[in-house]
Amino acid sequence: MNCGPGSGKGTQCDLIVKKYGFTHLSSGDLLRAEVASGSERGKQLNAIMERGELVSLIAPCTLILFFDVSDETMKQRLLSRGKSSGRVDDNEETIGKRLRTFHEHSAPVVSHYQQKCKTFSGELPPDEIFCSVCKCLDEIQSQASA
Repeated sequence: MNCGPGSGKGTQCDLIVKKYGFTHLSSGDLLRAEVASGSERGKQLNAIMERGELVSLIAPCTLILFFDVSDETMKQRLLSRGKSSGRVDDNEETIGKRLRTFHEHSAPVVSHYQQKCKTFSGELPPDEIFCSVCKCLDEIQSQASA
């Protein structure tokens, strides 16, 4: 998924895993686990994330699910989550940096993979978004089995 911070990608991934049995590998969760380990690498990753920058991750792309959400909605979701999450990157200053980084890096990805990109409105309720995501995934599964 190529989605902004606070766009609902975690919620949608949880629903996809339950329905389709896929494995959800969250780069954010993996990075936070490395930071929590206290390793030198974790310290370097933490510094990158505190600056609101992206950590390089490379994998072949077969499909991009893009949740289109306004910056204001993402900001409010992250600030709300930050009240209980304890995450170092859920504060107003870092959120602004993360949003700028997201826009700077997502536009070229979406453009490059436009044939593989499915866009959904992330402003809708999670159940409505998931219904649209399911239609997309079901279509892909039926094409693969044909």
